[in-house]
Amino acid sequence: MGTTYDLLVAGGTLIDPATGKNGAFDVAVKDGKVAAVAPNIDKSLAANVHDATGHYVTPGLVDLHTHVYWGATYWGIEPDPVAARSGVTTWLDVGTAGGYSWAGFREFIIEKSRSRIFALLNLSSIGLIAPSWELANPDYWDVDLAEMIINDNRDLIVGVKARIDQNTTRGVGIAPLVKARELADRVGQPLMVHIGGGPPSLDEILEYVRPGDILTHCFTGNPNKIVDDNGEINANIQRLHDQGLILDIGHGTGSFSFETAEATLAKGFLPDVISTDIHQMAIQGPMFDMPTTLSKFLLLGMSLEQVIEAASIKAAKAVNLEGLGTLEVGAHGDIATWTIDEGEFTFSDVHMNIRKGNQLLVNQATFIGGELLPHAPERPLHKFAEIPAHQRDKVIPVRQVNG
Repeated sequence: MGTTYDLLVAGGTLIDPATGKNGAFDVAVKDGKVAAVAPNIDKSLAANVHDATGHYVTPGLVDLHTHVYWGATYWGIEPDPVAARSGVTTWLDVGTAGGYSWAGFREFIIEKSRSRIFALLNLSSIGLIAPSWELANPDYWDVDLAEMIINDNRDLIVGVKARIDQNTTRGVGIAPLVKARELADRVGQPLMVHIGGGPPSLDEILEYVRPGDILTHCFTGNPNKIVDDNGEINANIQRLHDQGLILDIGHGTGSFSFETAEATLAKGFLPDVISTDIHQMAIQGPMFDMPTTLSKFLLLGMSLEQVIEAASIKAAKAVNLEGLGTLEVGAHGDIATWTIDEGEFTFSDVHMNIRKGNQLLVNQATFIGGELLPHAPERPLHKFAEIPAHQRDKVIPVRQVNG
């Protein structure tokens, strides 16, 4: 007698914000897609049973801000080994590739990875080959090239990326953002804008974002932060968010401040998406990975359901990724299982401000299309991958258990 399902994740506590299911549900996968979600599914119907007793079961996470173009760029990590230990099954690489470097990214990274990778194309034709400066030279603002690349790769490219800060633009002001806006409008896709230190100022930047666009590094503590020194939300941010602007964390090495987060959350103003901005530096800490980043928001008072929602279905919807970030029947069979360790844990923001927490989210298993993603060694970091000077010798492991 044949089996009905290829995989059954049984005995766990399901948290699927997209469907509202929260409780004792098993998840069955057939031919890479979710086939059934119900209590106590008959184990004899499955070829492979994964015992999730005592674990939380969630959709595979969708990390909306990542850099996974390994080997050809300053920033990129190798995605699969990190996915296997972090519950991230879908990466959105945001602007690591530009028009000239896209083909290599597609052939040698995206198509050879088991984890799912989508991308935002950088307005700059050279992408993030170097640490910064990609928009400082107007010769790289090739809108026609970028439009052609996007139109030829709409199966994988789902938007446009532009870093708009004092380092990236180097004196050309708001002009590259004007070009990025033009590109996004031409291709009918969302624009993700990176903020940090000006010029340009935050209000100058906000003139060029639209409902459905994404403002990343939304909890930065740098001069273009979204709250003033009294903790009041920028009026243009409030207005645009009410109209549909998506606020994304993008933790990274330089873009997450506990003070900004606490001030913003105190206003009841939650981030739409929690993402890592994972790259060669951020993976060394204090960001580390998605579970650590989500644990910081548990510390800040968000519920487990809220942080999972912000790193699954809300991230998928931000760039219209169908069948991801949910475990509804018919969706991709991407699943993560988790425990929450209790103890004393030390969390740092990018300024090395410390907060103590008592919960750490820990990934136990990661499945993509119903198949377990095995743990594998991670490549050594590039020799040039040094974290900022103020973080060196101050990054400490999160786990600090009393005694």
